[in-house]
Amino acid sequence: MGAAMSSEAARERASQDGMAWFVAKTRYFRQEIRLRDELSRRGVDVFVPTVSARKSRGAGSFEKVLAPNLVFVRATKENACSLVTRDSLPLRFVPDCATRQMMVVPDKQMDDFRRVFDLSLGEGGLMDKPLNVGEKVRVTKGSLKGVEGYVEELLGRTYVVVGLIGCLWARARVPRAWLEKI
Repeated sequence: MGAAMSSEAARERASQDGMAWFVAKTRYFRQEIRLRDELSRRGVDVFVPTVSARKSRGAGSFEKVLAPNLVFVRATKENACSLVTRDSLPLRFVPDCATRQMMVVPDKQMDDFRRVFDLSLGEGGLMDKPLNVGEKVRVTKGSLKGVEGYVEELLGRTYVVVGLIGCLWARARVPRAWLEKI
């Protein structure tokens, strides 16, 4: 389900506007939020899946990272590389095993994942893996209209599941009538 596209299609899409989503890992433990904030301050589009969590003692909350050490960066390949080489940010870009190039996530896949992830926080957020892979579907109505993923049923409820880089999965509850097989 939905592994990051590193094929010709992803590279072609990246070359059309020069921008692409690259998958990066932090070099140090628990640096995702600091790096996200630093990249945002520099005007770089960045995504780190987080949820708000409550501290066990005392009042207050904090952001809990749901994909440890992963940061998604949208930039040109040259700018992404310069973040590491010129700016010395503690990142390393994940290579695609088949091509040995930097792993690229297509814009549509990243957009679908972010939309489902944002909507799914009340229903569970990220999943370790899909529960039962179903048919590929497209949402036809509501705030997720146009999102493509897989249909899941759990405890009598219907969900659309969207995967990212083969290890992150988000789900959102959707009425079955809003899904069409693709």
